[in-house]
Amino acid sequence: MHDLLRIEPRAGESLEDILFRHGVEFPCGGESNCGGCRIRVIEGEIAITAEMRDTLTAAELTAGWRLGCRARAAGPVTLEIGQWQVKVLTDEAELPWEPVHGLGVAVDVGTTTLVAQLLDLETGEVTGVRTGLNPQCRHGADIMSRIRFDMEQPGVLKALIRREIGAMVADMAAGRELREVLLAGNSVMHHLFSGLDVEPLSHVPFETEAGGQRWFSAGELGWELCGPCQVSFLPSLGSFVGSDILAGIVATGMLHSVGLEALVDLGTNGEIVAGGADGFVCASTAAGPAFEAGRIRMGMRASPGAIDRVTVHDGAWNVHVLGGGEPRGICGSGLVDAAAAGLDLELLLPSGRFAGQAKEWLLAGPVRLTQADVRELQLAKAAIAAGFDILAARFGGGSGQFDRIRIGGAFGNYVSVHSARRIGLLPAGAADTEPCGNTALRGVKMLLLAPSRRQRTIEEVLSRARHISLAADPAFQDRFVDHMGFAS
Repeated sequence: MHDLLRIEPRAGESLEDILFRHGVEFPCGGESNCGGCRIRVIEGEIAITAEMRDTLTAAELTAGWRLGCRARAAGPVTLEIGQWQVKVLTDEAELPWEPVHGLGVAVDVGTTTLVAQLLDLETGEVTGVRTGLNPQCRHGADIMSRIRFDMEQPGVLKALIRREIGAMVADMAAGRELREVLLAGNSVMHHLFSGLDVEPLSHVPFETEAGGQRWFSAGELGWELCGPCQVSFLPSLGSFVGSDILAGIVATGMLHSVGLEALVDLGTNGEIVAGGADGFVCASTAAGPAFEAGRIRMGMRASPGAIDRVTVHDGAWNVHVLGGGEPRGICGSGLVDAAAAGLDLELLLPSGRFAGQAKEWLLAGPVRLTQADVRELQLAKAAIAAGFDILAARFGGGSGQFDRIRIGGAFGNYVSVHSARRIGLLPAGAADTEPCGNTALRGVKMLLLAPSRRQRTIEEVLSRARHISLAADPAFQDRFVDHMGFAS
């Protein structure tokens, strides 16, 4: 799904005024040093200037990206507006591979974003990348909204996701034959893509019998690709713990880890897996959309104009704005930082209430944080922290016993570990805690590049993983309430 703009300027006319009338902002005031006014040429031509070469990478310029503040067109152009895009986390790690002839595609089917990478299976090299928003977002930002919509209008979301991914794959293939496409995502994305009934996931105990691996031909999906191409969606581990976590286990090496590890995907549907070489326990918890700035009064995605970091210096907070310039809102990582800063400055009480008679905080420019915003964050972090407690108890101790904690997913890649610990989102006891990028995509690629071992690896993860339902655990609600407050 792209925001496209068709413009027919007069010859040699600057596009800046035209773009501004269409809602494009220029965070650095048109100085060409922030990249916040990025646009991508879909049709037509915009010449590359020296300023564009200074600000954008060679790969971005090759892909058609230009700076709106320096753009000139001699004729009609169709543009994709870069600042309306969500930054999507890809994966560039070098991976081992078994050389086989042909091309393959790995796809991370996220609730919010999609990312696909084209791989030369003979060399293991990534030769193409496509990213974008999940087109299902227009029918609900979270998975429960998607479930409700699909139950009311079955087939609509399936058609949207199949068409979008098919277009991404075909664009990368560019007429060449593909050997296979391998996909991973949470359980709802698995069901919607596969055309399965989501009704069992709409109510307690949120269990489904249809979470296994699914195979399709390109023709079944309506994809116009050259030659035969097998398409497969990896299996879920149970309930709302999807194949994105299965792929994460593969990517992080948890199958062979020594000690107790945990992998958490921080999102609307918080997925956690704990364990190691002797086995895993996994669960999901409904954290809500706060980590993606949903239900936050001035919340926005991590795009230009968003406050993404808040730090304390000399008794006051300092904010960082993506793209520079005046802030327009706050994204999830900035929200976590702001709460941590409020605690350090004693503006936020351990109960979550604002100190004194304050009703809101003015962070910077017009961006304000309200008491209701903090409450949304408390609900989200309490759900994750309670999940950690329940899983840790299965190994005989508290959440501080983890030797390593890996944070996967887009939000996890940008959140401050220090701030996450400060507010109680992540256990404070694990010394080795760090973001590990897009583990879902990396794990899919590792499986794609290991055809002879793939099914054995998948079966090994499935046989070792035990899913537990937090909703059915009598201790979960007590743990949730315990974690609503902040540490003093």
